[in-house]
Amino acid sequence: MTTMHPDLITLLAGIGGLLVVASLIGYGLQRRYSPRGDHDVIENLNARIRAWWIMVVLMALAFLGGKSGVVILFAFASFSALREFITLASARRADHWALATAFFVVVPVQYALIWSEYYGVYSIFIPVYAFLLLPIIATLRGDSRDFLVRIAEVQWALMICVFCVSHVPALLSLEIPGFEGRNVLLIAFLIVVVQLSDVLQYVWGKLCGRRKIAPRLSPSKTVEGFLGGVVSATAIGAGLAWMTPFGVWAAAGLALMIALLGFCGGLVMSAIKRDRGIKDWGHLIEGHGGFIDRLDSVVFAAPIFFHVVRYGWSLS
Repeated sequence: MTTMHPDLITLLAGIGGLLVVASLIGYGLQRRYSPRGDHDVIENLNARIRAWWIMVVLMALAFLGGKSGVVILFAFASFSALREFITLASARRADHWALATAFFVVVPVQYALIWSEYYGVYSIFIPVYAFLLLPIIATLRGDSRDFLVRIAEVQWALMICVFCVSHVPALLSLEIPGFEGRNVLLIAFLIVVVQLSDVLQYVWGKLCGRRKIAPRLSPSKTVEGFLGGVVSATAIGAGLAWMTPFGVWAAAGLALMIALLGFCGGLVMSAIKRDRGIKDWGHLIEGHGGFIDRLDSVVFAAPIFFHVVRYGWSLS
């Protein structure tokens, strides 16, 4: 087990305090306005708070486990998210070997490369080697019906659920002068900003949302909610500069980038759900849908955040 950095302990204690306050508020609202559990907004809020408790505890345990704990946690998240995605794909019997390769070869190899810090390989393993290998395997089965669609769906699933998500633990491999041994705080910064942006967009939207920003894709998202959430998340990111290698203005700029990319990722994944006629990717996490529903904002933000930090602050 690894000893947590004092800054990470401070951050987790702050998040824990916020969750305690949120839990008390949710309990009070339920007692007053939804004693029978018939107020949808309040019940949804409390379900989200309970899910957040679970996710924060899991993240804390992963951080305590050091690099191995973080890599294992996100490998499990990628595997589960890939499973959710593939259940909606147009796979046929001829794709079974290609899918088995994706789950039991590509996922573990990608995360083994992340753990080993082989940047030159894990940065191209999926978009080059896996993209070329999977259609070859599927072709050998001789089924050409909807071949392009079937292969493209698997490739897109790997990019979203594995390649992009794996760049979160990849942050541990960056060598930043004066920041040695604190890289886990980069993961905390990314996740806190992108998830709080989501939450604050929801809150601002409920408080003063009027104009729908993408009614056909995500009816609950509003212009007011988007602006309020992004501005709030940017301010929070600036306030968290103390736990990063960035200055206040750089932290604010990166938080703005993360919030905008997270919003775009959410819209893209919502478009896929609408295309497939579903509301949530899964039901494993109460109040939050499936793994992809929680990762949709992270997947677009993680690889770009990783490379901006790598080329802007890292020596690796």
